[in-house]
Amino acid sequence: MSKFVVSARKYRPVKFDEVVGQQHVSQTLKNALQTDHLAHAFLFCGPRGVGKTTSARILAKVLNCQNRTEDYEPCNECSSCVSFNNNASLNITELDAASNNSVDHIRALTEQVRFQPQEGEYKVFIIDEVHMLSQAAFNAFLKTLEEPPPYAIFILATTEKHKIIPTILSRCQVFDFKRIQPKDIITHLQDICQQEGIAAEDDALHIIAQKADGALRDALSIFDRIVSFSGKSITYEAVIENLNVLDYDYFFRAIDYVLTEDRSGMLLLFDEVLRKGFDEDLFLNGLAAHVRDLLVCKEPKTLKLLEVGQRLRDRYQQQATISPANLLLTVLQICNECDLEFRMARNKRLHVEMSLLKMTAVRRAYRSVGSPEVSLPPPNPAPAAAPVSSAPSEEKKSPEATRTVAATGVPGGESVADTSDPTLDAPTPPLAPTAFKTVDLAAMMAATKQELETVDEREYPALNPENLEAALQQFRKDNAGSTFVLMLGQTVSELGENEVIFKAGSQRVMATLRGNTSLIKFLRDHFGQPTLAMKLAVDETMKPETTQVKKRLTARDKFLAMRQKNPEIDDLRKLFDLRPEE
Repeated sequence: MSKFVVSARKYRPVKFDEVVGQQHVSQTLKNALQTDHLAHAFLFCGPRGVGKTTSARILAKVLNCQNRTEDYEPCNECSSCVSFNNNASLNITELDAASNNSVDHIRALTEQVRFQPQEGEYKVFIIDEVHMLSQAAFNAFLKTLEEPPPYAIFILATTEKHKIIPTILSRCQVFDFKRIQPKDIITHLQDICQQEGIAAEDDALHIIAQKADGALRDALSIFDRIVSFSGKSITYEAVIENLNVLDYDYFFRAIDYVLTEDRSGMLLLFDEVLRKGFDEDLFLNGLAAHVRDLLVCKEPKTLKLLEVGQRLRDRYQQQATISPANLLLTVLQICNECDLEFRMARNKRLHVEMSLLKMTAVRRAYRSVGSPEVSLPPPNPAPAAAPVSSAPSEEKKSPEATRTVAATGVPGGESVADTSDPTLDAPTPPLAPTAFKTVDLAAMMAATKQELETVDEREYPALNPENLEAALQQFRKDNAGSTFVLMLGQTVSELGENEVIFKAGSQRVMATLRGNTSLIKFLRDHFGQPTLAMKLAVDETMKPETTQVKKRLTARDKFLAMRQKNPEIDDLRKLFDLRPEE
């Protein structure tokens, strides 16, 4: 029995052309080799599993290859390439900075740089996870990195470029690796399936590519896991079961319930999702992504943004056809608002259920405001949902019931012929740019003017010292107990020209009054003078008299005071031969 090798190692690229999704990096390096414009230090940046270390190894191998191909690829046959493939090359050194991050390790590396290569033209040093080096190690590496010997090449790789000090970045030629597109991952997985004799469904490979999140190494690890689970046949059902992924069918059914205003069906669907062990936020975010995909299907130009298999693509297009854009936008907004408030909700299930019920009421709300797009019935009947093994049988509807629901827009197939609007049979009017009511600015200005006129008819007291004192008393009563009122009690008020002057003998009181605008707002509203100002002034004559600080009593002073009140204490002192401390 041969020893198993994971796909990430077994199918690791050995040429630039085999690196998936990084053509911009591979072509630049090949052009540099062709024109002999090779830098002495490279920095490969990017997320995990996208080919940084692989590209570094290929570059290191091609530098010392004795028989380069015409397109500057390693031959993988010469002694240098064979020794590197067997991990026996003396000219290529790999260092893991995560475990060799001290100054001593970098000094040992710089000592190796002094020795010329024993075979080949270059001595290449690959430092992986270089951001893990300490600050002192970075500083010790600066001089060698800036002026290395002509035969030394440094290739640094990192997933966190922002942690590398600027002095290192300025000495390197930086290459940014991109996340690998799902279509490239799927193509690579299909090639592996062909070589391994594995039959895989297209939708299953799409799920693996989406789960990998742009990292090919993660996709290959997931692929190995699925192969161990399902053998030589990879199906969509096996992938979602093994990866614990929520099936697309739940989201299609959820939108069907929104279109048919089926509240009970939506709640039962959400309960089924929770019973399968999925979290509330996972369903909510998945539904938002599903609505986004439906909006993408609305326009032929954006259809390429839909990253699913052909079977699911057809199903998305069918549901997008019967789903009004305004309704989808409203559902997406409800999902977003629910997600923003999800963490603060104590009863998370109830919080999500309320949002789902709002979604099922969207069409009714649009009909109440007379939106032409939503009030019209869907042009084509909704397709029946594809059967899924995990879905209960009672949730499935017959084709006749489905056609009835799609045609009427009412669950249960109830007839609405007697109450329907006769204008529904008319041609579809052009869609409004938005489903929200427009704002009548003229009406708002008229209402505001009327309100101001009503306010002006009120009778305000005259601004004089007596009424000012009465207003201040009312303000103190309304805000009793606050620090601001206590400070206000240490002031003296006077009337100026369209202003109220408050005088106090302390800057602390003035600072408190200056930082609070509630008093001047109260006075303006009380006297009906919106331009009334408040002036603050410090009066030296109002400063409180400084009292003499009492001297701290010593033990002897306390004893003398106690003896003055009770002379018998002195007899007690003599009896025990005591003496008070000074």
